[in-house]
Amino acid sequence: MEHVYQEITHITAEKNIMLDELLKNHTYTRLGGKADILVTPETFSEVQELVKLARRENIPFTLLGNGSNMIVKDGGIRGIVMSQKQFQNIRVESGTIFAQSGAAIIDVSRRALKERLTGLEFACGIPGTVGGALFMNAGAYGGEIKDVLEEAVVVDREGTLLTLPAEDLDLEYRTSNIPDKGYIVLEAKFKLQPGKYEDIKVIMDDLTYKRESKQPLEYPSCGSVFKRPPGYFAGKLIQDSELQGKGIGGAEVSTKHAGFIVNKNNATATEYISVIELVQKTVKDKFGVFLEREVKIIGEDADAETVKSVKQN
Repeated sequence: MEHVYQEITHITAEKNIMLDELLKNHTYTRLGGKADILVTPETFSEVQELVKLARRENIPFTLLGNGSNMIVKDGGIRGIVMSQKQFQNIRVESGTIFAQSGAAIIDVSRRALKERLTGLEFACGIPGTVGGALFMNAGAYGGEIKDVLEEAVVVDREGTLLTLPAEDLDLEYRTSNIPDKGYIVLEAKFKLQPGKYEDIKVIMDDLTYKRESKQPLEYPSCGSVFKRPPGYFAGKLIQDSELQGKGIGGAEVSTKHAGFIVNKNNATATEYISVIELVQKTVKDKFGVFLEREVKIIGEDADAETVKSVKQN
């Protein structure tokens, strides 16, 4: 990968390039093996050039948000992994919020409050980035991204910069066409409505209380692990299966909220995924309902020695 590294130094500064970087240090879940090359570009044009380089050299290219709804396996990720952590700018123009993909969606909702704009209150408890929120049409407490998104700036598989209206992203319940199209979200434009600061704050305070009182925020996790099965609630099925507190290694079904699996004690991705599979099997055996994962799993499997190394580092 030396020649690839040299090519990347012509695209972005060396300080933005890391070799054999352990991804558990860059994910919200604190899970993940090593990336061959982790790059944190500073401009949209740098992203375009990285995509073109990966395509030209036929190198795997993976986008990493903050990993709040993603599990990276212990074998890590080959090729180029790109982090958007340097894209955190949020600006407001005439009741419209423009937020870059690496900004926390919680911070965007707080900015909306400051500007007395209503519509993003539901996002005050979602731990992911703007890019991740669009990727899965994130939602909570009756609201979702498609309710407020006007358009998005993306880079396609060819490295072309596009501005797309929200309807072109096929936003549905916890899905979009972003993964299928291979889009990399760089910025979102949210159209909100004027509101009263006090009214917006009351709603956000209430939702924040509900989140903090019911969710196990004291431990790393991938958030809500499973989609809601038709006619049921995933958390209720897991709770009724008496799985709370059950774990493998450092990963455990939360005793506070059955829909969460927490990284309680330096879990590996292998342990975390094993708990997910245990929950799926138990619920299917007991209630005949298969729980579909909401969280995405990426990366390569690891042998026992690699898993041990990840746990120790």
